[in-house]
Amino acid sequence: MTDPLPTRRRSRFWLYGPFMLLVVLAAAWCAFWFHARNRIATEIDVALAREIERGRTWTCTDRSIGGFPFRIELRCNALTLTSTRWGDAVRVETGTTVAVGQIYSPGLVIFEASSPAKVTLPEGRVLDLTWKNLDASLAWRSPERFALVASEPRGVLTTPGLATENWGAATLEAHLRRNPTRPATDQAVDIAITAKGTILPAIDALLGNSEAGEIDLQATLTQAESFRKGFNPDALESWRAANGTVELTRLVSTKGKARVDGSGQLLLDPQHRIAGDLQLAAAGIEQIGGLRIGNLLGGLGGFLGGRGGGASAPGLTTLPPVSLREGRVFIGPFRLPLQPLQPLY
Repeated sequence: MTDPLPTRRRSRFWLYGPFMLLVVLAAAWCAFWFHARNRIATEIDVALAREIERGRTWTCTDRSIGGFPFRIELRCNALTLTSTRWGDAVRVETGTTVAVGQIYSPGLVIFEASSPAKVTLPEGRVLDLTWKNLDASLAWRSPERFALVASEPRGVLTTPGLATENWGAATLEAHLRRNPTRPATDQAVDIAITAKGTILPAIDALLGNSEAGEIDLQATLTQAESFRKGFNPDALESWRAANGTVELTRLVSTKGKARVDGSGQLLLDPQHRIAGDLQLAAAGIEQIGGLRIGNLLGGLGGFLGGRGGGASAPGLTTLPPVSLREGRVFIGPFRLPLQPLQPLY
C-alpha cells in the first residue's frame, strides 16, 4: 500500500504579518514623535536664549511638552515676558498658556491662554486684562498669517495720579496676513480688526456718548519687517525711518445713533507722534471734543468743503479732511479742542 503524501504546513505569515507590521509602524511612529519632541525642546531653548540677547526674557513655569501621538503640545502653567526695550522694564504675566501643533499640519500653531493677565508698564502704570476665551493661530507658510479671537475681553489701566480707565468689548477678532499682491519692497501686511460691544472711554469723551459701540477696521501696514524683532522704540523708529505707513482702507465705528466711516493714511512724524490725513463721513454726532455741533454737521461739511452723499453711505455727511499734524487734530482749517497727541516713544 502506498504511503499518503505528507501534508504541507501552511505559512502563518498572513496571520501574524499584519500584526507585526503594525508593531513596526507604531514603534517607528513613537521614535519619530519623541525625536520631534526633543528637537522642538532644543529649538525652544535656542529661541529663548536668542530672545534674551534681544532684551526679552520669557519664563515658562512648569514647562511640559506632550500631545502624543498626533500633536506636539507645549504647556506653561504660567508665562511671563520681561522686556527692557522700552527703557523701564515692561512685564507681561499670564495664566496657563498652551501652544499646539499638529503633526499632519506643519507650519500651523494654535495658541490658547487662560485669563487673567497683568501688564506692568513704565511710569508705574498697570494694565489688568481678563477674558472669557482667547484663541490664536499662527501660520508661517506663504501667505504668512495670524488670527486672534477673544470673547468678553476687558482691560483696566491704572495710572498713578489719574483716574482708572476701563476698556472692553463683547467680542474681538484680529487678523493679519502678508499681502501677496503688493511689491516685495512694500513689505505689506493686511490687518482686519472687528470689535463688537466696545467700551472705550476716550471715544465716549470725544463724542459725549457712552453707549456700547462697534468697530470694523481694515488696513495695510507697509514696511512691516521693522517689527520682526518686536514692538518697541527701536522697531518704531526703524519703521518711521523706512517711511512706513498705515493705509486705512475701511474704518467704520458706530455708537448708538452716531456713525463714522473713513479711510486715510497714518504715519509717525519726526517727533514720534501720530500724523496723517483722514477722509471721514459721519451722522448722528451731537458733539466732538466737547464742541456741540448737533444739526450743524451737514452745514459744517458743506461750508468747509465736504459734500453730502457722494461716495458716503446713505445718511452720512462727508466731512472736510481731518488732519493730524504737529500733535494736533484739525478738521478743515479748525483745530479741535483736544489734548495734544503725545509721542509714542
